[in-house]
Amino acid sequence: MAESTNYKVVLGFQLEKIKQETIVMIVGAGPAGIATSACLNLLSIPNIVLEREDCYASLWQKKAYDRLKLHLAKNFCQLPHMPFPLSAPTFVPKNMFVQYLKNYVYHFNVDPLYQRSVESAWYDKSAQKWVVTAQNNVSGLVEEYVSEFLVVATGENSEGFIPNVYGLDTFKGLVIHSSEYENGKTFGDKDVLVVGAGNSGMEIAYDLCNWGAQTSVVVRSPIHVLNKELVQLGMYFLKYIRCTIVDKMVLVLSKLLYGDLRRFGIQRPLKGPFLLKKETGRSPVIDVGTISKIKTGDIKGNIVMTSIKDIQGDIIKFTNGQERQFDAIVFATGFKSTVRKWLKEDGGLFNEKGMPKHKSPNHWKGENGLYCVGFASAGLFGISNDAKNIANDIFRIVDGK
Repeated sequence: MAESTNYKVVLGFQLEKIKQETIVMIVGAGPAGIATSACLNLLSIPNIVLEREDCYASLWQKKAYDRLKLHLAKNFCQLPHMPFPLSAPTFVPKNMFVQYLKNYVYHFNVDPLYQRSVESAWYDKSAQKWVVTAQNNVSGLVEEYVSEFLVVATGENSEGFIPNVYGLDTFKGLVIHSSEYENGKTFGDKDVLVVGAGNSGMEIAYDLCNWGAQTSVVVRSPIHVLNKELVQLGMYFLKYIRCTIVDKMVLVLSKLLYGDLRRFGIQRPLKGPFLLKKETGRSPVIDVGTISKIKTGDIKGNIVMTSIKDIQGDIIKFTNGQERQFDAIVFATGFKSTVRKWLKEDGGLFNEKGMPKHKSPNHWKGENGLYCVGFASAGLFGISNDAKNIANDIFRIVDGK
């Protein structure tokens, strides 16, 4: 079990700092971290989970927009050793998924230490152990944790990314990242620009339009557009048929469903949707009704396939020569990994962007007992596989000692 030494404070002076030892340290209590902890708990391997926020799965509990549903069928989104109940819909809504996570944490006795901001993690070669220091955001004290294994579970979505746009600081309206968006209620009939046409951007644009906002979208690169049923069908056939054949089949059905989208400014990538996902991690856009609103003009289609050139006050200039006035900008421009900020020695596991150097399925294990979970660009399905692989590998090493 974990060993600990508490701070002793006399007249405000820190005399001795907290030091805890365990077998496995896990940084991050999102689905990746709690799934790994659950798998380790089932194998009776002591572990500690550190989380910078005041709850587990904070992206889901605090930063997911109201209308969000899991874009894949529930059997591809369940965490290890706990399927969704049979009564759950095929595509699980956010609130139901949050409840599922609550049941999961309780059932597998996952108990993260909250409000711990990890400042550094390094490998002590002489002791052959990992040393992790974290700021306790409640007490203000620095805590130290020592373990044989370290699991990086901060994932690909650790921090919202907003690109550097010249003049953005002069914009007079509201600027938010998609992780801050809840619903379009407060946007009324304002002119809103959504930058980015991934799943979040397209769904937020649809929601804004439904709330009466004058909505435009910047589509910065070619995208595949499918619906949930086509994705579900494709993932089923991928079990039995080559990816390239499945891509051709799904693209034919997509063209029949949506027609030629080029006249609306939406181009398709050269590679098929599932091959592109496999090679680059880029997911197809799963349409929730946005395309029909682009076709009818309810969502402005004349902004697509361009980028912002610069901003002057509330006037946004685009690289295609257009200029428009907007009241708000929602940047649905994705997230970035922050692991390079605190992990001091990774043995070559991560690249300069904080993503694994090796592609799946060889991405999750590094040197000296270092692992990562939730970096496979494979969603909850990838997290589940990573968590089981890591727990089983650690069990094999510990059991062999």
